[in-house]
This record gives sequence, C-alpha cells and structure tokens, in this order.
Amino acid sequence: AECQAIGPDTFAGKAAALCGVDAGALIKAFCKPRIKVGTEWVTKGQSCEQATNAVGGIARAIFDRLFKWLIEKCNDTLIDPTLKKANFCAVLDIAGFEIFEYNGFEQISINFVNEKLQQFFNHHMFVVEQETYVSEGIDWEMVDFGLDLQAAIVMFEKPMGIWAILEEESLFPKATDKSFEEKLKASLGKLPVFLKPQSKTDKNAHFAISHYAGIVSYNVTGWLEKNKDPVNETVVEIFKSTSNNELLVHLWRDHPGQPATTPKEEGKKKKKGGGGKTVSSVYLVSLNDLMATLYACEPHFVRCLVPNTHKKPGDVEPPLIMHQLTCNGVLEGIRICMRGFPNRMPYDDYKMRYWILGKEALASSSDNKKAVWALMDKIEFDRERYRLGHTLVFFRAGALGKLEEYRDVIVNRLIRYIQGQCRQIIRFRDFAKRRDQRELLNVCQRQFRKYMTMREWGWFVIIQKTRPLIGMPNPEEELRILEEQANEKYGKYKEALDVTKALEGQNTDMKAEIKALSKKLEEEQGNISIYTDRQEKANKVKAETEIELATQQGILADEEASRIELTAEVKQHSGSIGVVKKDIEDLELAIAKVEQEKANRDHTIRTLNDEIAEQDEVINKLNKEKKHVAENQAKSNEDLVVAEEKVNHLSSIKAKLEETLDELEGALDREKRARGKVEKERRKVEGELKITQDMVAELERAKREVENNIAKKEKDASGLSSKLDDEQSLVAKMQKNIKELQGRVEELEEELEAERQARAKAERQRSDLAREIEQLGERLDEAGGATHAQIELNKKREAEVGKLRKDIEEVNIQHESILGNLKRKHQDAIQEMTEQIEQLQKMKSKIEKDKGHILNEIADARAATDEVMRAQSSADKSNKNLQANLTELGKKLAEANLTLGDFEASKRKIAAENADLLRVVGDLDTTLNMLLKTKSAMAAQLEEVKSVADNESRERSLLLGKFRNLEHEVDGAKEALDEESSSRDNVLRQVAKAEGDASMWRAKYESEAVAKAEELEMTKMKLVARLTEAEGTIHNLNAKLTQIEKAKGKLQNEMDAMLANLDQAQVMNAAMERKAKQFDKVISEWKQKVDSLTYDLDCSQKETRNISSDLFKVKSAYEETVLQLDEVRRENKALSNEIKDIMDQISEGGHSIHEIDKIRKRLEAEKLELQA
Repeated sequence: AECQAIGPDTFAGKAAALCGVDAGALIKAFCKPRIKVGTEWVTKGQSCEQATNAVGGIARAIFDRLFKWLIEKCNDTLIDPTLKKANFCAVLDIAGFEIFEYNGFEQISINFVNEKLQQFFNHHMFVVEQETYVSEGIDWEMVDFGLDLQAAIVMFEKPMGIWAILEEESLFPKATDKSFEEKLKASLGKLPVFLKPQSKTDKNAHFAISHYAGIVSYNVTGWLEKNKDPVNETVVEIFKSTSNNELLVHLWRDHPGQPATTPKEEGKKKKKGGGGKTVSSVYLVSLNDLMATLYACEPHFVRCLVPNTHKKPGDVEPPLIMHQLTCNGVLEGIRICMRGFPNRMPYDDYKMRYWILGKEALASSSDNKKAVWALMDKIEFDRERYRLGHTLVFFRAGALGKLEEYRDVIVNRLIRYIQGQCRQIIRFRDFAKRRDQRELLNVCQRQFRKYMTMREWGWFVIIQKTRPLIGMPNPEEELRILEEQANEKYGKYKEALDVTKALEGQNTDMKAEIKALSKKLEEEQGNISIYTDRQEKANKVKAETEIELATQQGILADEEASRIELTAEVKQHSGSIGVVKKDIEDLELAIAKVEQEKANRDHTIRTLNDEIAEQDEVINKLNKEKKHVAENQAKSNEDLVVAEEKVNHLSSIKAKLEETLDELEGALDREKRARGKVEKERRKVEGELKITQDMVAELERAKREVENNIAKKEKDASGLSSKLDDEQSLVAKMQKNIKELQGRVEELEEELEAERQARAKAERQRSDLAREIEQLGERLDEAGGATHAQIELNKKREAEVGKLRKDIEEVNIQHESILGNLKRKHQDAIQEMTEQIEQLQKMKSKIEKDKGHILNEIADARAATDEVMRAQSSADKSNKNLQANLTELGKKLAEANLTLGDFEASKRKIAAENADLLRVVGDLDTTLNMLLKTKSAMAAQLEEVKSVADNESRERSLLLGKFRNLEHEVDGAKEALDEESSSRDNVLRQVAKAEGDASMWRAKYESEAVAKAEELEMTKMKLVARLTEAEGTIHNLNAKLTQIEKAKGKLQNEMDAMLANLDQAQVMNAAMERKAKQFDKVISEWKQKVDSLTYDLDCSQKETRNISSDLFKVKSAYEETVLQLDEVRRENKALSNEIKDIMDQISEGGHSIHEIDKIRKRLEAEKLELQA
C-alpha cells in the first residue's frame, strides 16, 4: 500500500527512473529481499536501518563499478598497444584527519596508507640517498632517521594483526563490535604501539595506536558492517533483468544476482555477496599494487601542511607547523640536504658542460677524478663544496650555482665577441653596397653627359641604327641550303628502300634454299640438333663448375676472414687481460677502503657495547629500586594486617597501592621499551657488521674468480693459438688441393677448347662437302641417267661403306676400352687421395685426443696444486688457531695451577664445614619440601580466595550500579507523580468548560493514576528489599575480607622464610651457571672452527663448478671444430663427384668428336670416288 504512493517526483521514483527500473519493484526488493533457503526462495522482512544500509551498499557498489569502467575506457583510448614500453605521469593525493566526526574504519584505512607512504618517503629520501653516497665511494657517515614506522606496519599486517582479526570477525556471523574490540585487546594489547584511548574529542574511543605522526584514538563502532559492505542480490537481479539502462546492465554483468534458473555447476560455485570479498581485502590488494607501482617509478614529493586547527584563514600556529614538518621528515631531509650533496652530475655531462672553464686541465689526465680536480683547482673552487664519486660529481647545496656563475662569465664574454663579429660583417656589407652605389652614380652621370653631347652627330646616329643588324643571318641563303640538304637526304632514303626490297627478295630465296638443304641433310646425315644439344650441355656443365669454383673461393675467403678475426680476438684478449689487471688493482684499493670501514665499524660496535653495558647497569639499579618497592609493599601489607578493623581505611590504602602498582607497571613498560630500542640498535649494528663481512668475503671471492679467469683465458689463448696453427696447416693443405683442382680444371678447359676448334673445323668441312655434293648433284642431273656400270660401281661403294662402318665400330670399341681404363686409373688415384686424407684426419684426431688428454692432465695437476695450496692455507690457519688456543690454554693452566693450590687449602676447610652443613641441608630439605607443599596448598587457597574476592567485588560494583539505577528510577517516578498532580489540577479547572469530556478524562485519570501508584509502590518495595540484601552481602564480604587479610599476613611470614632459603639456592645456581657459560664458550669456539671448515668446503665446491663449466665450454668448442671438419670432408667429396662428372662429359665429348672425324673421312672418300 505504501509503495503505491510512490510517484515519479519522489526521491525513490527519481532513483528508479535513473536506473531504468520500476520504482515499486525496487522499493520492494530493498524492503523485502528474496533469500534462498535450501532449494526454495523465501522473502525476508528488513528493518529501516537494514534497508538504508542496503541502499548505501548498492550506491557504493555502483560507484565503484562505474569508476573502474571509466578507468578502463580511458586506458583503452590513451594506451597504444603497439608500444613496447608504458610511460605515464600520475598524481597521488590522500585525505587527512579533517573529514570524520570520530576516528573509525575509514580513518584507520587512511592512516595506514599514510604510514606506508611515509615509509616509502623515508626509504627514498634517506636510505636510497645515503646508499648512493656509499656506493659512489664518498666519505659519508650514515645519518639514522630517528622515528621508526615498522612496528605499527607489522602490527597491521602480521598474521594475527588488525586487518587479519577484522577479516576473521567479519566472516564470523555472531561477531559484534564488542567481541572485535576484546579480541584486538587480547591479541595486540601487549604491543608497545597498541595503547589505551587518549582522545579528548571522542570519549567513547576503544583503543589508540602510536602512528608515525602521533597517537590516534579509534572507535570500533560499525567496523564489521562497513567491512562486509553487503549488496542486495534481489536489487542486482532487477537491475540485470528489467533495467533499460545498458550501462547499468553492463556494470553488473559479472555479478551472479538471483537468476530464475541456474545450472547445477554454477549453483555449486555461486558465492554470496558478489564474490565474498570484504572491503579490507580489496583495500589491501589495491594498496599493495599502489606500493609496487610507486617503488617502480621515480617519485617527487609535495607536502601539504595544516596552518591551524580551528580552520581560520591567515592564522598560523608555528608549533603545529614545526610538529608536522618533523613528523613528515621534511626537517630531517633539509638537514641531510645541507649535510649531503643534493646535486650530482655524470662525468661525461660535467666535461661537456664545463670544458669551457679549462680544456687543458680536463685533457691533462685520462682519469676522470684527476681531470676534475685539476679543473676545480685551476678555477680555485673549494674542495669542501664538492665530492668526486666513481661515476658522478656531487655538489653541496649552492655549489653548482657558483660553478654556473664562473661558466656564465666566460659564456657572456664569448657571446659578446660573437655579437661584435656579426655586427662588423653586417655593417661592412652595408658599407660596400653604399660605396658601389656611389661609384655607379659617377659612371651613370659620365655616360649620360657623353650621350647628350653625341646624340645629334650623324655618324653616331648611323652607328646606333646599324648596330642591331651586325651578325644577323641571310634568310634566302639558309632556305636554299635547307632545300639541297632535303633533296640529298630523300635520294639516300629512296636508294635505301630499293636496296631493302632487293635484299628481302634474296632473303626469301635463301630461306627456301636453306629449308631444302636442311631436308636433304636430315635425310642423309641426321639432325645437327643432337650436336647443338650436346654442346649446350657441355656449356651448362662448364657454367656449373665455374659457379662451384666461385663458391669454393668464397669459402676460402671466409676461412681467411675467420683466421683474421681469431688473431684480432687474441689481441683483444691480451688487451682485456690488462684491463682485468687494472680492475684487480682497483679491487685491492676497494678492499683497503672496506678494511678501513670495518675498523671504523668495529670502533662503533665497541662504543655501542659500552652503551649496552651502561644500560645493563641502569637496569640493575632499576631492579634494586623494584626490590625496594617490593619491601615497601611488604611493609604496607603489615600495616594492612594491623588495621584489620578499619575497612574504609583499608580500601583507600588498597586504591593507593593499586595506583603505585600501575605506576610500577608503567615504569616496567618504559624499561622494556628502552631495552627493546637498545636491542634494535644492537641488531642493526650487528646486521651492518655482517653485511661488511659479507662484502669483504665477496670481494675476496671476486678476486679469486678474476685470477682464475685470467689463468683460464691464458689457457684458452694458448689453446686458440694451437688451434690457429692447426687450422692454418689445414688451410694450406686445402689451398694446395684447390690449386691442383684448378690445374685440372684448366687442363679440362684446354681440352674443351681443342674439342671446340675440332668441332668448328668439322662443321666447316661439312659445309664444304655439302656444297660439293650440291655441285655433283647438278652434274648428275646434267648427265641425265646412270648406266648399269655406274650402278655396279655404286653397289661396290656401298659395300666399301659397310666395311668402313664396321671398321669405325671396331675403332669405337677400342676407344671405349681405353676410356674405361683411363676412368679406372682416375678412380684409383681418387681413392688413394681419399685414403691419404682419411689417414691424415685420423692422425689429426689422434693428435687432438692426445692434446686433450694432456690439457686434462694439466688441468688436473693445476687443480691438485690449487687444492694442495688451499689445504696448506687451511692447515696453516688451523695451525695458527691451534697455537693461539695452546698459548691460551697454557695461560689458563698456569692460572688454574695457581688457583688449585688455593682451592685445595680452602677445600680442606670446606670439607669439614661441608659435613656439618650436609646434615643441616638434609634437615632443611625435609623442611623445605614440607614448606613447598604447604606453600602450594596455601597458594591454591590464596588464588581461590582472590577469585572469590574479585567475584564479590564485581558483584558489589554491580549491586551499587543497580542501586544507583533504582534511585534514578525513584526520582523519575516522583517527577512523574508531580507532573500527574499538576495535570490533575489543570483538568479540575477545565471541568466547567466540558462536563462530558471531564467525566471521561476523570475516569481515565483515576484508573491510570491508581495503576501507576500501585506499580510505584511495588517497585519501591522491591528496591527496599534489594537494598537490605545488598547491605547484608556487604557486611558478609567485609567479614570475609578481614579473615583473608589475616591469612595473608601469616602467608607473608612464611614467604619471608622461604625467600631466605631461595637466596641460598640462587647462589648455588649462579655458580652452576658460570660453569655452564664456560662450557658454552668452548662449544662456541668449536662451532666457529666448524663454520670455517664448511666455508672452505663451499669455496672448493664453487671452484670445481667453475672448472667443470670451463671444461664443458672446451668440449663444445671441440665438437664445433669436429663438425666443421665433417663439412669440409663433405665439400671435398662433392668436388670429387663433380670432377668425375666433368671427366665423363669430356669422354663423351671426345667420343662425339671421333664420330664426326669418321663421318668426315667417309664423306671425303665418297667425294673422291664421285670425282673419279
């Protein structure tokens, strides 16, 4: 019914319209959300406070999701995904204390971020700055920034810290703010940073924390609810399913909501509250991301200060500002800035900028430090105002400005000189221009005067008119010459056209003749294309061999280049050895500096140990004072026993004693804090000592490694030189082989050229024969027909031709057998050559194996010598230590012998006394055991009595509180009675005005007043009964207190007797502890020896690892050389195969030449017969 009254002008209607949903459904979802119980959906009624909290949670969630969506959109538009490196400029701002009414969950989150940022500021401003000074080798004493943030940060972040407890309580359903507060005090109450509330503004504060900037009190009200930050899933489902706002649907897309149908798998994985994340967990993740980003960036800091606490413009409180500056670390930063070197510059930039002050001084030395010192001394710049590091020049505040002034003086002088020169050039140009103009004016005037005198002279007029015609050509003659040239050219063109027509006719005739002749040749002798194809194949083979020759020459050139590079590398290694030696010298200097620093640190450690001893003395004094206070307490207890009857007086004395106890506890806490600070300083000093010792050890290791590297590089250089020699010998052999192959190729080329010449001759003879055949054919045509005799002659000639063919075939067979023999011989020679190469390679591999064995033996020998040297050095060290121990033991023996005599004398005396004392001790032991039993029983009784007394005191305080509450109720009832009586009088006055109303009011008043009076009387009776009960319980408790105090006095006397016995036992215990300490010293010495031996073992293991890595490198290099050898062998085989192919082609070519010769001879014989 109430939801129907919601219109579009109401706040709820406007919010629903903005979200694009129905207002009634939205209000119903907030007031009666749906909850899943088992497998069914149930509506749950919400209170007004719960509904408002749900509205706030939804609003915060929408804001959070919208803000993240905006950031993603900005990043999508600004970030270029093709860029490899992401650069950005960000501004970080954080709120302070002036936002909230009291310090709650939001304020502690802000303060923790401030704490982390202040730690980052301190680290960047003080630690990093001073580390750069130390790393650059500047003489600098480390300035310790007094205040420390780590204790508070650890309290927040540790496993059972504030954030962990808050997270745990938020997840616990029955947890309340009170249980959260109690858990905080129980787990963190003993920490020095966790304090009692001290707030003046908020009296309901529950605890305080000592932050870096000061002590802040906090109120835990509503922390758990704020940390949960619940989201109403019914509202989310309405947004997702019914909203017409696309952005809102997109923002809630990843939230599960309350879907009508959900798959089983999704139902299992579903989490409550939009993923189950609390505000603190999300906050810590984002804070860690922020700190990681800050540590990866280059920050610049801007500090904002509050001028006054009452927010008045123009009003300044200097103490407040100075407190903020000290807490922010700004004053400490200014102090370090004034003591330190805020401005720095690399040597290259310094030289480039300030070479103008003294180029010769900078060029006087290759060492940067010496060159800069020379320049600064030249310009008389005080050395106290700057320092020279390894890579940077450091300047004090204001020193760089002075150096810039020196530079500006010279720069200004040079600029003035350049300006003067430029002005001189510009003015000279202007002067030259004006001078030329003046001379030209004189020339113009002179020429004008001459013209004025001669303009009416006749000859001058004729000359002026004929001057343009001088040198002009005659157009008629030019036309005639062009016509003659055109006629000549046209005649030549016509002749050329006639000649081309005649030649084209002849060409057609020749083509026809050529076709006819080619047909005849194909019929009689076969096609010439076979020979041309063979010739083309031979040419291709030759081209391929030339290409392969070029590739082999390229390989040879690469080998020579690699040889040159190897020689260059050897030279570079020789140079790098010199550089390494220089580095070793620098390292020795650095070691000397570190030893000096170690001596300084040892001195500081001694001073700190003295301070610790003083602090121990102070602690002993405080312990004595504590004993004195304990004695005073005992006296006060005796006074309490005397004053048994005075209960009120006892209670006052008890309160005073509790106050003194609190003060003593405070003093104890202060002492503990002071002791903790001393221990922190001691740990810091010990950590620095360990770091310096590690630095020295690392430098020594680095020195050893550098020496080992030098030796290895020398070995590698010798190995490379030997490899170079082997490779040079291989290259020489390959060059010889290549020369032999080139000789063979040249011979083959000569044979090819001879074959070409023979082929050309054969073709010429063939053409001559063809002509003669044509002539003979013409004669035969003229003769007319052939006679019977000529036919017989033709048959005889054909028989002779058959005989000749048989002879040619026999000769071919003989030639083929000769060629086969030649090929076999060639193959045998190649096999011999390959066998020789394989034998040489086997010899080389054997030599390399022998060489490897020798190198391994050398390495083993060196390793053995190194191990022997190390063992010797370790033995020397242990020998020295044993000798020192022996001398110490001898001294101790002498002292022991001296003391033994005294002990023996005293022993005899003590032995007699001991016998008597043993008897007494036996009696005392029995009594002590009895007393201990009685003590334990009495202690148990005392604790029970104390617990009873505490319970009774609590009940008493509760009863008193109830009594006061009842008094307040009685007063309220009296006031109500007075008010009722006054209202009764008023009603009686108004009876005359309204009689009917008066009767009704009277009935009501009488009934109500009677009931209330009866109730008040009943409550009064109850209060009186409770008062009497409370007084009775108080009397009983007082009686019990007196009995307890008497028992306490008796126990105190017994305790004094027990303390005397305890002191004797403590004396015996101290003597035993001294003996135990002596044994601990002996054990610690043996442990040191064991540590030194383990350290030597680690060093030897590292060296063996380095040697094994070098061995692996040598093996890999050897395998690479073997692979190169295999490639060379393959190339040799390929070359030999190519040579075989070439030889085969040459033999085929010789075979074809022989065939052509036979055909030529046959044709000559036929020609002779025909001529005959």
